[in-house]
Amino acid sequence: MFDQSEFEVRCEWGPAGLREVAARAEVVVIVDVLTFTTAVDVAVARGAAVFPFPWMRPAAANYAAAIGAVVAARRGHGYSLSPVSLREIPTGTKLVLPSPNGSALAFGIEHDKVLAGCLRNASVVAAAAARMGRTIAVIPAGEIWENEGGLRPSFEDWVGAGAIIARLEGRKSPEARMAQAAFEAARGNPARLMRECGSGKELIGRGYPEDVEMAAELDVSACAPRLVDGAFHGLTIETS
Repeated sequence: MFDQSEFEVRCEWGPAGLREVAARAEVVVIVDVLTFTTAVDVAVARGAAVFPFPWMRPAAANYAAAIGAVVAARRGHGYSLSPVSLREIPTGTKLVLPSPNGSALAFGIEHDKVLAGCLRNASVVAAAAARMGRTIAVIPAGEIWENEGGLRPSFEDWVGAGAIIARLEGRKSPEARMAQAAFEAARGNPARLMRECGSGKELIGRGYPEDVEMAAELDVSACAPRLVDGAFHGLTIETS
């Protein structure tokens, strides 16, 4: 009922959506614009390998030590979920990058064709997904309500998913079509809308406006991060 299996292009929210929609899709695209998948794009474009991990810092440090990687710090203290902090990350760095949303979705996923998508790499991720398979599940991660818990569907992930879906061929589910419509409505000024949405205002209020600006950039990256052996590595895709 909920797997959207009659459509080539599918879209559903968060962990439950991943379980329902991705299992029967040939390709999975995880979207967490503010900021996991944006950070992944920035890091792997520079030749780093990014290992997803759930939001468990002591366990993440142990995991990083076991695989010979560095673990991301909190924003403002070295490499972190802040895309700005990763602009100069050296080639060959192995980085464990925990987050409660996109990274948690990617960690331990039982699927061999997983990409990390955002606004920055929407076109190249769509091109890579189309080459990897005919049926594609785009999964906006969403956020978690701070006090109540539970999924908070987020503007930025809906629009980011729609940006990728807009560049895909094939019959699209109603959910995928609505995500695309959200992107089309926002594409005239994504930076302003990103600053004004709830997640954007939260990051700006915490002192990270540049992270929001970077995440709002559309199609500035030529890298399609693919999950291989537990880490995202960059694929360079020609889209013209």
